[in-house]
Amino acid sequence: MTDPEEPGGLPPELTWLKWLVITLAGVMIAGFILLITVLVVRLNAPPRGLPLPEEIALPEGETVEAVTAGPGWYIVVTRSGLVLAYDLGGQELQRMTLR
Repeated sequence: MTDPEEPGGLPPELTWLKWLVITLAGVMIAGFILLITVLVVRLNAPPRGLPLPEEIALPEGETVEAVTAGPGWYIVVTRSGLVLAYDLGGQELQRMTLR
């Protein structure tokens, strides 16, 4: 058995393990940098919002409780239980009341 202090080098199995660990560390560092880069790019991107009109005309005294959207329409539910369907131009399509 050789003394680790002697300049004989490492056995071949340990040399392979040493390079494997170095490669793993490099891949982990590169992955971490990639993860941080993707997060920074995604968080700084402009928000992709719904194509809603700037204003909608709600009935007098109604307050918006929820909004949902689909292809070419959106629905507004008011606090009093009124359901209003609008097209993307802001025109009212249908109205109903929840019981």
